[in-house]
Amino acid sequence: MVESHGRRAVLVQGDFRDAEAARKAVEAAILALGAPVDILVNNAGSMIARASIGEMDTELWQEVIALNLSSVFFATKAALPHLGQGARIVNVSSIAARHGGGPGALAYAAAKGGVMTLTRGLAKELAPRNIRVNAIAPGVIQTPFHDRFSTPELLETFRKGIPLGRLGTPEECAGVVLFLVSPFASYLTGETIDINGGQWFA
Repeated sequence: MVESHGRRAVLVQGDFRDAEAARKAVEAAILALGAPVDILVNNAGSMIARASIGEMDTELWQEVIALNLSSVFFATKAALPHLGQGARIVNVSSIAARHGGGPGALAYAAAKGGVMTLTRGLAKELAPRNIRVNAIAPGVIQTPFHDRFSTPELLETFRKGIPLGRLGTPEECAGVVLFLVSPFASYLTGETIDINGGQWFA
């Protein structure tokens, strides 16, 4: 689809829970597309499994933290030497970071809360290079994530708590990412924008 619009695109594969694998994937993409890097979107994530603290073993906790939080650190660190002046980074957090998550989402919520804090820290650290770092926090979005981790009954419970009365779409999240990497957001950094139909707001 990208190439049909006359642009270059490349797919690289890597396990972003592992620092070395993340570095190799980022460098492979840069080798194929060139530097500097203008935009980095850190979107790797999953709940892995729903589990209460009593049910959760150390392995699951560490896997959830690695996939949702450490991956952001590893990808950003790998890309850092190649980021151009004025580059933009967007990290994907979650409404779970705001309210603690749904049933069995404790580790996921903690990791996504870490993403928000990491976003603020990176925004301060990279500001001298005019690199803006922001995040989005999607609410309940119609994706395979909920096909795997939420029953229709649970989704209906979520829907009833959303003032707009429906679930969100991936396109609605993508639109906010596009805004954050555009010149229209040139004075925003360290922010997390909530995309949840009014389910949570400050």
